[in-house]
Amino acid sequence: MKVENSTARVGLPASRDLKITGEKTVLRSKKMSDARADYRWQSDPDLAALDATHPLRLSFAVYLLDYSVELRSPGFRRFPLAVDTLEGTHIGNCTLYDVDEKKKEAQLGILIGDRDYWGKGYGTDAVTTMVRFVFTTTTLRRIYLKSLDWNLRAHKAFEKAGFLPTGFMQRAEYHFKTMEMTRDRWEHLAGGNGDRPL
Repeated sequence: MKVENSTARVGLPASRDLKITGEKTVLRSKKMSDARADYRWQSDPDLAALDATHPLRLSFAVYLLDYSVELRSPGFRRFPLAVDTLEGTHIGNCTLYDVDEKKKEAQLGILIGDRDYWGKGYGTDAVTTMVRFVFTTTTLRRIYLKSLDWNLRAHKAFEKAGFLPTGFMQRAEYHFKTMEMTRDRWEHLAGGNGDRPL
């Protein structure tokens, strides 16, 4: 893993020019040129269903205003990154949110919005790259996530990245499978050398 231009702070870096290279993907700071793809993905009913949410109904002009504000001040508890291919194609997003410095944990969310890259290991690589970055550069000790109980493709990708199931939860009419990766587990899987889990 190669990290470029990160600026340390307590927990996650504050740099707006972060670039983390994995085996198949590059995680990088979000920028305004991502807005059109993000809008398209968030307006897609099928992709919204995978995230247990509703598709966007805002106009692109209104979305763009909100987008620029969020880029300028993303907040301390949220760490959004774009997912690119090694060739520089923006294919999705990977975000840490609900970052809790006291509990030393954060929730992970990922979306590979470009269907041309589904089922080819890009999501697993992005998750693995984010996990490695977190456990080698921050004090966080646990990353957790939830995915819809019927989304078997997501479960398989998270398991390949080393996440273990922790149970199930319900929110409104949605049922989720919960999973986690702890720093201790990641270090064990990595064999103490920072490599990707076996």
